[in-house]
Amino acid sequence: MRVGALLLLAVAALAVRPARAADLPGDSIYRLHVSLVDQESRATTLDRNRGHATLVTMFYTSCPNVCPLLLAAIQRLEAALLPAERVRLRVLVVSFDPERDTPQALKAVAARHGVDVGRWTLARAAQPQVRELAAVLDIRYRRLPNGEFNHSSIIELLDPEGRKVAQTSMLAKLDAEFLARLRTELAKP
Repeated sequence: MRVGALLLLAVAALAVRPARAADLPGDSIYRLHVSLVDQESRATTLDRNRGHATLVTMFYTSCPNVCPLLLAAIQRLEAALLPAERVRLRVLVVSFDPERDTPQALKAVAARHGVDVGRWTLARAAQPQVRELAAVLDIRYRRLPNGEFNHSSIIELLDPEGRKVAQTSMLAKLDAEFLARLRTELAKP
């Protein structure tokens, strides 16, 4: 009995071990060493959604224009999914503005937009890591003198191993082609 229990513990430990770069495909963005702090003040990593199709974008909480549209575009995609598809989807939104986007500010935006915090992560990272992640996601941004950011508006779809498989910048209406690709990723075992 004791050997059986030890074997079960060993198997469980292997199942929850963190992803190592050697375990990831060469083109996975999860190879980036980005330390995040989420809306609940929890430390996490970029690969927290490994094993799930994930939508990733970048924003800042005080954005008056495009960022609310980005969140609404993701919610529109979610609404177009069947419940069984939606439950498999994860969303990661990382701030351009770690100085002002505290966990409390991120949590307030999550509440204001009614996002499912069981599947959505709003997070911040140190500025050098923000810059690195933005470059990998093909998102350009720059801080303006008034404290706002000029930035591209891209939603990236990652496969369960963190590879970029589709991208959209369509915010005003549903991108049917992107939705089809999202469904394909969600249908994978």
